Amino acid sequence: MDLLPENNVTEEVLEYPVCSEWKEHPEGSVFHLAHILLVLGFMGGSGFYGLLYMFCFLTLGFFCYSIWAWSDPCTTDSFSWTFALFAFCLGQLIHVAYRLRSVTFEKEFQDLYECLFKKLGVSLIHFGKIVESCEGDVHTIEKDHFFAMEGKTPIDKLSVLVSGRIRVTVNGEFLHFIYPFQFLDSPEWDSLRPSEEGFFQVTLRADIRCRYVAWRRKKLYLLFAQHRYIAKIFALLVRNDIAEKLFSLNDKAFDIRGFRYDLRLPSFCNGPGPEIANTNESRPVLGQSETKPAERDS
Repeated sequence: MDLLPENNVTEEVLEYPVCSEWKEHPEGSVFHLAHILLVLGFMGGSGFYGLLYMFCFLTLGFFCYSIWAWSDPCTTDSFSWTFALFAFCLGQLIHVAYRLRSVTFEKEFQDLYECLFKKLGVSLIHFGKIVESCEGDVHTIEKDHFFAMEGKTPIDKLSVLVSGRIRVTVNGEFLHFIYPFQFLDSPEWDSLRPSEEGFFQVTLRADIRCRYVAWRRKKLYLLFAQHRYIAKIFALLVRNDIAEKLFSLNDKAFDIRGFRYDLRLPSFCNGPGPEIANTNESRPVLGQSETKPAERDS
């Protein structure tokens, strides 16, 4: 008589479906869509926009996964986990979107980012650290005021012009102009080691009212020590700026006969300075001498 109740209980337990058996039909489209969205989400990159992309697809993927788990009575634990992950990804998506909206800069810094740093793939997070190192200040130089004087101004910062125009001279002779989003002191910065000190060998004077951003050497080298990626970005920008200045000098250097000098030739580097004529005065002479380069090469 005692065995009958036990057999009845066993039969009642066996009436429930056994979830360990293989299903005859594949899962529905929602299940497969969830996994496709998860794969796309894990392909996201770095930076704010990469995080925004990643958490957007992960949120959609776990949401579809939760719908599939809810429709299956044998996946209670799966629904709990997938819904928790959906809520977590949704929270992260909202957090990243809020941080992306809160990362704003003044117009000058926004223009600086667009013209110099964005094309190199610098994220807003790293650019924010760059702005913090200069304390977010934009300095002003009035017309005919000096940014640096030859042999007197120490080299203690790195600066970028954001508006206006700077005239560069040496020994009273005009060299070239510095235009917006070019470095004011890239040759001086690159010529010194972190532990060395020096003075400007040229004079920089504002032709019109100018605005510029400056980073102090100590703070910038401290930033480089903390973030090697930012150090490489600045090294690339500074050396590219120096190359552009050298080519601009090569394009504007003429002798008294109207021939253009090549700065890469030793004859120019070691030759006498008085033979170089002013650019504005010598350009008409070049127009008269356009037929003579073949005679000079010979």
